[in-house]
Amino acid sequence: MAAHLLRSGASGWLLKSCLSRPATLTRYLHVTPSLDKSVSFKLSDIGEGIREVTVKEWFVKVGDTVEQFDNLCEVQSDKASVTITSRYDGKITKIHHSIDEIALVGSPLVDFDVVEEEGDEEEGSSTSSSSSSSESSGSEVEQAKSESQPGQGRLIIPATPAVRRLAKENQLDLAKVPATGRNGRVLKGDVLEFLGQVPPGTNIPHPTLAAKAAAAKPASVATPAAAPPKPAPADRVEALKGVRKAMLKSMTESLKIPHFAYSDEIDMTELVKFRAQLQAVAQEKGVPKLTFMPFCIKAASVALGKFPIVNSSLDLASESLIFKGAHNISVAIDTPQGLVVPNIKNCQSKGIVEIALDLNALVERGRTGSLTPTDFADGTFSLSNIGVIGGTYTHPCIMAPQVAIGAMGRTKAVPRFNDKDEVVKAYVMSVSWSADHRVIDGVTMASFSNVWKQYLEQPALFLLH
Repeated sequence: MAAHLLRSGASGWLLKSCLSRPATLTRYLHVTPSLDKSVSFKLSDIGEGIREVTVKEWFVKVGDTVEQFDNLCEVQSDKASVTITSRYDGKITKIHHSIDEIALVGSPLVDFDVVEEEGDEEEGSSTSSSSSSSESSGSEVEQAKSESQPGQGRLIIPATPAVRRLAKENQLDLAKVPATGRNGRVLKGDVLEFLGQVPPGTNIPHPTLAAKAAAAKPASVATPAAAPPKPAPADRVEALKGVRKAMLKSMTESLKIPHFAYSDEIDMTELVKFRAQLQAVAQEKGVPKLTFMPFCIKAASVALGKFPIVNSSLDLASESLIFKGAHNISVAIDTPQGLVVPNIKNCQSKGIVEIALDLNALVERGRTGSLTPTDFADGTFSLSNIGVIGGTYTHPCIMAPQVAIGAMGRTKAVPRFNDKDEVVKAYVMSVSWSADHRVIDGVTMASFSNVWKQYLEQPALFLLH
């Protein structure tokens, strides 16, 4: 009852009434400043067997008050980035991990001071502890401040949310951008100038910055008589994180597979003409530029339908093959975080334009770092277009538990003999296949490649699917 009266603003009346009865006050009255408790918010399992993540950005700091579902931080796993939201209403008292530190699933991310409702005072198995006096409450606040220092290692750069969003879209650290705003605030023009989108010197520094620069200028005028020789850069050790760490695991597993290699050349001359005829229709359907990749993906899906063993996975424990019904074709995409391999779902039931739209969406999410674990799950077959970088033939590595992968080289204009022994201009693309030789023999892989080749060299066949 005392706590209820204090909360409703009747504290004066309560104390006056209790002081008139000293014995009652000494024996029964217990005044608590609040019903706060400290709760550790732990990193929950985000799926796909992920056991650790890298903290990429904090959206809060010690002392901030947050509500349920507010964004706390962004973490990067070896496959995708995930935004962590709050489960509690309260005040943040401690941040356990700094930027670029590793956080394990199940370990605390932040500590909260949350306020309990009056009827929720039972002791349980939680990690909370309520304060019993104003002096103990003050000491806990001081301790929370001292413990929060490790989590405050990141320099907070003054900038508006719009400027921070622009920097995030361009993978830019605001600490590296010269600020021209008042008291060191980073403006939108500063980011655009740093990215080279506006001419240098467009933004005039604020007078507060000009005064600081003028005061510091005399000390920087003096130059040494002779510049010392520049030392050689020191070696550095960098722990594997994110995509590189995932590559270590996947390629270690891949090298346990006996690879069978097969290569061929594809005459893309007819497909070049066919694609040009479809460009206008594709633009009307939302595809700005129709590339060869959707045709390669659809041709692979047709070939997988005729050779389902190529769309299978090997279960070593039971020594059996799992034939996949869906054609979820994984596509290698180069992103600022590294090479990732999400997949396009159910290619067997999609047309060229639908596949092109899905591919463009994956590329855009990869560019902005917003791919999710679902984008990587359940891939059954892989294609890689190394030709966009250069080169012709390669030796792609199979991504377990898949049993095959293909890599296309650059399409080149070369001289070829036609049926009349005349030299003509032809567009030729090379392809390299790798298959798990424990389950796929050379004849099967060559036959699969021939079907794939037939559809690319005679693109009118796509009209049948």
